Amino acid sequence: MEFTQIPNLKNKVSRIGLGTWAIGGWMWGGTNEAEAIAAIHEALDLGVNLIDTAAVYGFGKSEEIVGKALKQYGKRDQVVIATKWGLSWKNNQDVYRDSRKETLIKEIEDSLRRLQVDYIDLYQVHWPDTLTPFEETSEAMHQLLKAGKIHSIGVCNFSIEQMESFKKGGPLHSMQSSFNLFDRQIEKTELAYGIKKSLAILGYGSICRGLLSGKMSKDTQFTGDDLRKGDQKFQEPRYSQYLDCVEKLQEWAQKKYQRPVLALAIRWALDKGVNVALWGARKPGQMKDINTIFGWKLSEKDFQEIDKILHETLTNPANPETGGPPNRK
Repeated sequence: MEFTQIPNLKNKVSRIGLGTWAIGGWMWGGTNEAEAIAAIHEALDLGVNLIDTAAVYGFGKSEEIVGKALKQYGKRDQVVIATKWGLSWKNNQDVYRDSRKETLIKEIEDSLRRLQVDYIDLYQVHWPDTLTPFEETSEAMHQLLKAGKIHSIGVCNFSIEQMESFKKGGPLHSMQSSFNLFDRQIEKTELAYGIKKSLAILGYGSICRGLLSGKMSKDTQFTGDDLRKGDQKFQEPRYSQYLDCVEKLQEWAQKKYQRPVLALAIRWALDKGVNVALWGARKPGQMKDINTIFGWKLSEKDFQEIDKILHETLTNPANPETGGPPNRK
């Protein structure tokens, strides 16, 4: 395992973090609590010490499962809990952005209760709420930091301009954005900014909703409310192109480094400058290949060869997803 530092945290953090959106079930076709807890325990046993969750994942369900898993596992002082706030909802639907101070006061207590802890290591604003001044949100989070309820402050899905505004109200320790081989729109912008400003950078979607796992085929079925049913990359004729690209990346990684494509996908994100690559798993066994990610690095020539495969294979790539939940009314 490789480790990195998140400013203001005493423990070093594993460069692989467990992402738990799918564990909440919402937009992922449901969840299995026993399997999810077993997956969390396995990740911890494999050396992963950062678990990333959010209040809105499963409308509290993901945080509750993480809380149960950690209560059973123990060693709270060795685990870095990263969660998010700032998305409100009504009746387990109608999600909207809300980063007002009064919302924060309620949300922090709800998250502490669900997680069964008395502090959160990294507390992050989930999406920018443009109806609330970022400085106001930052000041309110700074008060929580000084009170010891949170130990570091982060933002997710913020632009450079929004992060600059946020920093006027208090410290900013980390940023989190979507970043993977197929979705790399932040590479020259927010990622470069985070590196320059010495922020800890968390990248979510490292294996692109499972597409870069090497486990998908044309026969893979997405059921219920699974968000991949509406993702352009998983719709024909693009889906076949992406599967073909994954196959060619698999051949390249196997021939050059004797590694699976999943390891290539995560190594790529790490070597591009992401401090922590988030790996979503909700069943034991899904992280069993974690050791294949370490002990090697990609060169500049490797990056060029990988880009060539993408350019030749993806003749009609999907547009990057933008937007996220709407602002509150």
